[in-house]
Amino acid sequence: MRTLDISVVVCVYTEDRWEDILAAVDSVRAQSRPALETLLVVDHNQALLDRLSKEYKETEGVRVLANAGPRGLSAGRNTGIAASYGDVIAFLDDDAVAERDWLLHFAEGYEDPLVMAVGGRTMPIWASGRRPAWFPEEFDWVVGCTYKGLPPGRVQVRNVLGGNASFRRSAFDAAGGFATGIGRDGDKRPLGCEETELCIRLTRARPDAVLLIDDRAVIHHRVPEAREHFAYFRTRTYAEGLSKALVARSVGADKGLESERRYTTRVLPAGVARGLRDALLARPGGAGRAAAIVTGVVTAAGGYVLGSVRARRSGADFSVVSVVRIEGAKP
Repeated sequence: MRTLDISVVVCVYTEDRWEDILAAVDSVRAQSRPALETLLVVDHNQALLDRLSKEYKETEGVRVLANAGPRGLSAGRNTGIAASYGDVIAFLDDDAVAERDWLLHFAEGYEDPLVMAVGGRTMPIWASGRRPAWFPEEFDWVVGCTYKGLPPGRVQVRNVLGGNASFRRSAFDAAGGFATGIGRDGDKRPLGCEETELCIRLTRARPDAVLLIDDRAVIHHRVPEAREHFAYFRTRTYAEGLSKALVARSVGADKGLESERRYTTRVLPAGVARGLRDALLARPGGAGRAAAIVTGVVTAAGGYVLGSVRARRSGADFSVVSVVRIEGAKP
């Protein structure tokens, strides 16, 4: 079997993360299974584009390019997909570093020709040095990390998580690119779910497609101090509800909320019970974690209801485009 080439796309948007961006690129360049190339896609920030272009001007295997679409993470990823040359395209957050065997474990998943996507495990690096006592592991997705309740090992899933994920190029040929207007857009409300919508769309276009998460493919994701506070937790869970409403509008509630039903009926009640037990045993943060889980469910549900009403009135406010590879010489 031919060895698959892997391109890595890192979408960036602010100079405030300069050191994080450099660390992310260094972690890709240190992989035990080398990447074909690393693409830094700059989201409508000319100063950052110029600075990165200068920084990596003489660095083989690193390319810097501007987001060719509208502002936002989805269009940036689509730009990277179109400009890349790999058989597989992996995505790494700009404030994360990958462990040395990250790409090796991704590549192993693609030995099965039916595998169209492989995701990994994302571990938080808390700015304060430790997890806030009140912050439940069941809600680590709030800060872009793997959450308690996902099955361990290498398992088939409905969708991968976008900050630590890879897709076979043919997946985009079959389903199109990431939907614009549904995910992150700089510093606006922290929406998400663009990878969920893509994965569901992919399995509809390719019913035989297999999507995996391999928890050996590990990255470490920085959690800034501002995201350790309850106000961000509440805002992010509400935004998730809004995003889920858009996904359900696009692909139907049955598929759009398939994984969420198990999460809310099994994983979260167990988390509340553990929190209350810890409170009774006078362990730090138990009551706070239980209260945070309940609050997270309520705010996400509120966002979903409001998002559903808005979607019914005005339609889904996002679009899916085909991703056409840009022709040119290989790196």
